[in-house]
Amino acid sequence: MNDLIIIGGGPAGVAASVYAARKRLQTTLIAEEIGGQSTVSEGIENWIGTPKIHGAELAKLFKTHLNAVKGDIVTLALGERVTALAKTEGGFTATTKAGKEYHARAVLIASGAGRRKLDVPGANKFENKGVTYCASCDGPLFSGQDVAVIGGGNAGFETALQLLAYAKSVTLIHRHKEFKADAVTILKARAHANMRIIAHAEPTEVMGDAFVTGLKYLDKETDEVHELSVSGIFVEAGVLPNTDFVANLLTLDAIKRIKANARNQRTSVDGVWAAGDCTDELYHQNNIAAGDGVKALEDIYLWVKKR
Repeated sequence: MNDLIIIGGGPAGVAASVYAARKRLQTTLIAEEIGGQSTVSEGIENWIGTPKIHGAELAKLFKTHLNAVKGDIVTLALGERVTALAKTEGGFTATTKAGKEYHARAVLIASGAGRRKLDVPGANKFENKGVTYCASCDGPLFSGQDVAVIGGGNAGFETALQLLAYAKSVTLIHRHKEFKADAVTILKARAHANMRIIAHAEPTEVMGDAFVTGLKYLDKETDEVHELSVSGIFVEAGVLPNTDFVANLLTLDAIKRIKANARNQRTSVDGVWAAGDCTDELYHQNNIAAGDGVKALEDIYLWVKKR
């Protein structure tokens, strides 16, 4: 039986794995891939030590660091997705979609989160026909066209800035009056001549024929519904935690994030820690996720050594 299973290959899981190798904890890292959500980002400007880095390049650096330190201490189980985690005699068993089982005395869950889908009429019908969740993947297809971005966080504004490089115009729609994005990012977007920002508005319907032709939205100030003529809709409406596999084991909050002690990342079950976007952490960013992973690993090391 290993000392530790780490579930997830984003900043939290990778940071914890590096520290596990340094502390000589026999560990298995289970992940579909290394990199996390930011893999699709065109430019990450707040990863400490790098003024700007492409998400794919950051993932490569994660892999390089892991391979340099893992030795025979950290085993990588990539291409695997954990579907169940159970408490067993002497520890825990993680079962993957492929039916493989991994055993360890302790577990760190760093499973991250997935994109929240746009839940309005027409959104599913026109997914990949104008409705997209990846500006890096699909943005260039809309060169010279009018597009909309749904979401007022950093991801929404960064997507808008990326699209402004080749779209005819970008309209950002946010459901609240206030934005969650960094002030400097908002200022960059507002300064662009082809940028339009609509706050306190809610998308109500995606319109189209074979492909998207427009978007209806509700002005929450006036209760009036307006139509926006666009050929592309880029959704950055937040994320949903990847925690279904622990729903019957750990205490979750109202939106299914794992409740974790901010001092040490411990969960409601002794022997299980959680870090990053799958937790009820107040702020979800790469640097914070990595810090949570390190914090958890420090506590896990002390916990394992006492047994």
